[in-house]
Amino acid sequence: MKLLLLGKGGQVGWELQRSLAPLGEVTALDHDSTDYHADFSHPEQLAETVLKLRPDVVVNAAAHTAVDKAESEPDFARKLNATSPGVVAQAAQQIGALMVHYSTDYVFDGSGSTPRQEGDATGPLSVYGRTKLEGEQLVAQHCARHLIFRTSWVYAARGGNFAKTMLRLAKERERLTVIDDQFGAPTGAELLADVTAHAIRATLADPAKAGLYHLVAGGETSWHGYARFVLEQALLAGVELKASPDTVDAVPTSAFPTPAARPNNSRLNTGKLQATFGLTLPDWQAGVARMLRETL
Repeated sequence: MKLLLLGKGGQVGWELQRSLAPLGEVTALDHDSTDYHADFSHPEQLAETVLKLRPDVVVNAAAHTAVDKAESEPDFARKLNATSPGVVAQAAQQIGALMVHYSTDYVFDGSGSTPRQEGDATGPLSVYGRTKLEGEQLVAQHCARHLIFRTSWVYAARGGNFAKTMLRLAKERERLTVIDDQFGAPTGAELLADVTAHAIRATLADPAKAGLYHLVAGGETSWHGYARFVLEQALLAGVELKASPDTVDAVPTSAFPTPAARPNNSRLNTGKLQATFGLTLPDWQAGVARMLRETL
């Protein structure tokens, strides 16, 4: 089997290089690849790459994820998050490939406290959310065989993340201030990649499994709860900190104004994914603790 991975340099793309390898021959590309064009700012070149390589599976991990910056460059964000994935989907459909694409909880308006299901009404609050919603719609429209995974609060051991930022600040300051009215599930890129590989294999065997799924770790927390957990784990590991879990102050979203509005409710219901693919998604604490053991 031949697989094409686009966006190999991102957090999820990096883990996908590992998780997809047992499935077959993986061609992993990024925006600066030289052998084949894989720059999502040039959508016209992406179809050529897909048609030339003729993979059985196309996995798109490329995206414009700078949420605040997207507000000032909506056309560029739309090109990366919607137009280009749509072009890739058309090419995948042309060669009969399965296309995998990632979306986000930002397609919802963040109201209420109930975990959102796949069929719930969308209502993005930001350019990022609107362009990601359009992207998943174009993928579904243009490629009949697709897997679209909505996720949230993604982190990885590689690169920067919220946990590393909290640890750095806790070493510098005696008190931290963290938002406590946004709720979701921190989800590891490693988990996303492993579930993706499992779902690809299952969907190739049973095409009826294709579709849209919510994919996040189990449980829920706020950013404030997340920060406290990170500091607790660091102290247990013997890391010297100026701040402690008890000196993390809780504040509302309004305390940190940003160009792009964030959803307060990022909870996603994963029942459909777990039932369809026979999976149990671990609680978010397990993945974060493992990531911290790798990085502390």
